[in-house]
Amino acid sequence: MTLIKPTRRELLTIAAAMPALTLPASIGRAQVGPPAMGNPTHFSFSIGQAKMTVISDGYFDLGSGGLGVNASREEVEAFLAQYFLDPKKGLSHTNHLYIELGDAKVLVDVGSGNRFMPTTGRLMSNFEAAGIDPYEVTHVVITHAHPDHIWGIRDDFDEAILPDAEYFLGQAEHDYWMTDDLVNKVAPEEQQFVLGAVNSINVDGAEWNLTTNEQEIAPGIRVIDTPGHTPGHMSIVVESDGQQLIALGDSMSHAYTNFAHPDWYNGFDMDGDTTVATRKRLLDMAAADRMAVIGYHFPFPGVGHVMRDGDAYRFVPALWQFE
Repeated sequence: MTLIKPTRRELLTIAAAMPALTLPASIGRAQVGPPAMGNPTHFSFSIGQAKMTVISDGYFDLGSGGLGVNASREEVEAFLAQYFLDPKKGLSHTNHLYIELGDAKVLVDVGSGNRFMPTTGRLMSNFEAAGIDPYEVTHVVITHAHPDHIWGIRDDFDEAILPDAEYFLGQAEHDYWMTDDLVNKVAPEEQQFVLGAVNSINVDGAEWNLTTNEQEIAPGIRVIDTPGHTPGHMSIVVESDGQQLIALGDSMSHAYTNFAHPDWYNGFDMDGDTTVATRKRLLDMAAADRMAVIGYHFPFPGVGHVMRDGDAYRFVPALWQFE
């Protein structure tokens, strides 16, 4: 398998952006502009008896240079322009899934907190905006230990932000980040990501349940192995009344390139070949079984379906329903 790591330039760009990222105000001619007032921060729907709410942690933009790194830049940028996206920008939304099924109230990932980007870290306030008490969460499932998914686990006192919840993380993911002296085995520009993951995993007040493929978190909610983006990345499957949904995490991170060009992988996919194999398996499964999906970095709220399109696929956004 080919180990794909972010380039030094990409990592230094992120490192420089973390303390003081400001996004350009200009919008490409083909794009709509920003809102004059705020937009919704949550979206609710159902899968069988499962009540679902997507809650935003914010957004960030690291540019498009990390997309499709095994394709030519010209091809990638032409594709983005075709989809009315700025060829140079890489806007990512952060869509957290909150699941209420039976007695379980499950949150998928905990966001960035105040440790990553100034445009993220809004999860807890947006819980309140959605009229949901975050302290009623019974289970927290972490898809993987990248900053925007786990760094929000610590409050300002370095304690677990949801102290009464059970915490779940993949065994393989835990073992990778907790490898003895890993911080001194990676390139200097990667060390902050290792330290952040280790500090998050070691947070006071979280006793980790280490999960393996097909392990049940609560009745109707299980995890599946989806490696590649990170060694132990996991996705979450919800099933109720014969309906299913996959919370993809970062196994698929772009609602257009990943579907139309499933062979493309990104600069932050740690193993490109495995990422592609995992993605094709998920796309085939979701299309064949008509499973709903939610992409963490898809355009908010990130919920939809997978449709075959010749040898490729399309993401079909779910229809908002007002009742």
